[in-house]
Amino acid sequence: MLSQAVILVGGLGTRLGERTRQVPKPLLEVAGRPFMDYILDELSRYPTIHKILLLAGHRAEQVVGRYHGKRWRHASISVVSEPTQFGTGGALKHAAASLESQFLLLNGDSFFDFNLLDLATPRSSSIVRVALKKDHPGDRYGRVLLDRDLVRSFLGPGSLSGGPINSGVYLIERGVLDFIREMPCSLEQSVFPRLVEKGQLHAALYDGFFIDIGIPADLERAQVELPAQLRRPAVFFDRDGVLNVDKAYVHRIEDFEWVAGAREAVKLCNDRGYLTFVVTNQAGVARGYYGVDAIDRLHGWMNEELAGLGAHVDEFQYCPYHEDGIVEQWRRASDRRKPAPGMILDCLDGWPVRKETSFLVGDKPHDIEAAAAAGIAGHLFEGSNLEAFVRPLLGPG
Repeated sequence: MLSQAVILVGGLGTRLGERTRQVPKPLLEVAGRPFMDYILDELSRYPTIHKILLLAGHRAEQVVGRYHGKRWRHASISVVSEPTQFGTGGALKHAAASLESQFLLLNGDSFFDFNLLDLATPRSSSIVRVALKKDHPGDRYGRVLLDRDLVRSFLGPGSLSGGPINSGVYLIERGVLDFIREMPCSLEQSVFPRLVEKGQLHAALYDGFFIDIGIPADLERAQVELPAQLRRPAVFFDRDGVLNVDKAYVHRIEDFEWVAGAREAVKLCNDRGYLTFVVTNQAGVARGYYGVDAIDRLHGWMNEELAGLGAHVDEFQYCPYHEDGIVEQWRRASDRRKPAPGMILDCLDGWPVRKETSFLVGDKPHDIEAAAAAGIAGHLFEGSNLEAFVRPLLGPG
């Protein structure tokens, strides 16, 4: 299971002139925050990614000082610094001891908004799979020629007016290190052509928001466009009766049964760019049937199951309280227990949610009441396939 992301933070950023003389390009401010923070926010949405490795070069001490040893949500961050400029491939070779058998690789100066876990779902065996941005306009970037999902060649900037571009996001097998023979080494110029010859470079096409801050005009454009794009709509799922068959107080993995189309519905929301939350009453804790550890364990397992499909839940919210509980710690009324809206409001406060296009899917009237109290739409699921129910609610995609 994919658990590591690696970010290249070593470039000089010469096209930005004085801006990057004293500051690494990924640490330049965008709307009041370092650009790197937005990438870390995005990576840490994915619960299976526990480790983030930054490969620093130019002004590496600033990267180390800000990020090394820190945690970003559930992910731990470490930094490996280059003693000299090794290039994109050389940076990987230098950090070989810290690399897992498979990892995501991203450029620290670009942002591509798509479902990263989809890139890691099994398709065909290859050493590198690249995420391509569909039909990106302009002549600044080179183009990629495909034979279905197999990369046939890379064309230089200006060679074509349309077609997919290399986004700089890759799923990489550790075996790529065998192709890095000299230092410095460029992945794009030295390694990828050899992988193309061997049929070991595949691609997947995505159509999300993409920006690269490598030139002044795009850095300025990012100041407005990036924060706006990251304010996303959200889908709130009730759990029992919506994602899993309601067998009364489900808390053990062996008793859990997915509703038909539930995993596919979550992935559809991920692929469409929706934040995805679960909000569930868990009065079984107050009633003494199980503890909160059992809930956390089950929810962790659910995300592991979803990851196999290239899907994830951004956050699980649950309410263990009930005023009639027998466990004193949990015996009280709570504004988080549906039909009160507390769990939904916590997600709205903690994430950049576009509230006006968000909605909840529940199977009981109190779910719909909670949605209304939080100011979002609510939809009562009474069917047999959750994906079929959710798809029209997301609109055309």
